[in-house]
Amino acid sequence: MFHSMIIPDLTMYLVAILGLLVVWQYYQMQVMAGRILAVDIFDRSGIRMYVYVVSGDEHVCDVCAEAHGRVFAPSQVAKNGFTPLDGACQGATPCVGALVGLYGGWLEARGVVDRLRANLRRGGIQLSAQELRAMVNGQWERSISADTDRLAIHMIEALSYEKVNRDVAIADYRFVIDQVKEVRHLMLLVPAYLRLTELLMRAGKMLDAAGVIERFESRFPMSRRGPHFPSNDQREWMRTKMLLALKGIGKAVGA
Repeated sequence: MFHSMIIPDLTMYLVAILGLLVVWQYYQMQVMAGRILAVDIFDRSGIRMYVYVVSGDEHVCDVCAEAHGRVFAPSQVAKNGFTPLDGACQGATPCVGALVGLYGGWLEARGVVDRLRANLRRGGIQLSAQELRAMVNGQWERSISADTDRLAIHMIEALSYEKVNRDVAIADYRFVIDQVKEVRHLMLLVPAYLRLTELLMRAGKMLDAAGVIERFESRFPMSRRGPHFPSNDQREWMRTKMLLALKGIGKAVGA
């Protein structure tokens, strides 16, 4: 009799846990697809700082260029109306930047976290291009935050290395696009797609660029919307790039 009472109770608990897991997985799938909004797209769990990074494109406007390397605390990012910029972007086409969250468990990143905390009353700190590269070149893979920060590191490295080493940037953008699976990383997708497309076209890899644009259009269908989805200007930019890529492919075939 004792065993007959325990087994049904245990089964109920297991069924309840399974049900919660199914609901959570379904929720994640809906957020990733843009069908519903995440409760907090800037999920701050495990994040101790946010770094704003813009691409190395020569067409980046002054306002966005000045924000490159700014570091913010999660409490700042969580405020209504937060922006890493000191004004509106002045680019004819909005400049591509990303607000990247990090735990920062390795030596170089811990130093940045300490500096940030010491300067919060002054609004935070700003890293130079050299300091940013030094941070991502640190021993992050051996730190306790390696898994948490992996995608963020690849994104920062990609944006920081466009002029230094284009092949590294291309590989990093591909990694981000292929590996984004969590809600907190969704905001990295559009910048990664846009910059990867631009770099591939500059390298003359029109076929590869067209493939990336096709993935972009499939990943962000016009029928859906979400906080991490591209703007109309970004969609139009990608359509223009597709036309240029197809023209380039046609010339290569004709030659």
